[in-house]
Amino acid sequence: MAQSFDYESATASDDAETSPLERLAEIAARTAEETGKFANVDAILRIPVTMQVVLGSATIPVANLMKLGRGAVVPLDHRVGEPVDVVVNGRVVARGEVVVVEEDNSRFGVSLTEIVGPLGQGDS
Repeated sequence: MAQSFDYESATASDDAETSPLERLAEIAARTAEETGKFANVDAILRIPVTMQVVLGSATIPVANLMKLGRGAVVPLDHRVGEPVDVVVNGRVVARGEVVVVEEDNSRFGVSLTEIVGPLGQGDS
């Protein structure tokens, strides 16, 4: 028997400052309490996943690829200011903007601007 879960009511009371991962953990914990099917949600939440931020892509012939060397610039299909895709285990889960995370400009991060809905909603 499938257990239904009201996602809207679970997220409606969340603070704007709560991260998407914290919301996901809270929803998983509530679902586990309601269904009693997961004895240890913490074990699930510790599963490592691969997260990538896709700045863009390019298609070039092998001959041009072989000519690339130090200092070469490969133009990507994304433009400055366009959202970048956040991919977890091969699936787009969010989009965001590249930001500088330290004052010395040596590190970058992603400020999430859109969380892709369930079943690939918003996924292109």
